[in-house]
Amino acid sequence: MDRKMLRDDQWERIELLLPGKASDPGCTAKDNRRFAEAVLWVMRTGSPWRDLPSELGHWHRTYVRFSRWREKGIWERVATAMRGDADMEHLFIDSTIVRAHQHSAGAKKKPDIRKLAARVGD
Repeated sequence: MDRKMLRDDQWERIELLLPGKASDPGCTAKDNRRFAEAVLWVMRTGSPWRDLPSELGHWHRTYVRFSRWREKGIWERVATAMRGDADMEHLFIDSTIVRAHQHSAGAKKKPDIRKLAARVGD
């Protein structure tokens, strides 16, 4: 996959917030960017984890890592860091996310009895 969801400047802003840096104890995560791209792909497409393209990693390992980061609050830190970078270029609103009141379905409205009574009295 040649399309990326994170621009280089966005990645630089969150890279140091993620575990697995050289300064962290234990193993360093060489694929943090690929992992972040995989999570963004799942969130953007709404696809199940099992449909994750193989170029972005194994779906189960990616899900387990996502879940661990969620429990540790890492995604909240990332969201806070990216909050000021709202990209409104690709904003979609459709009927799957916008709900209308059940009476707004276009049914013919009943005449208002009070208005009719006022007209008859005049």
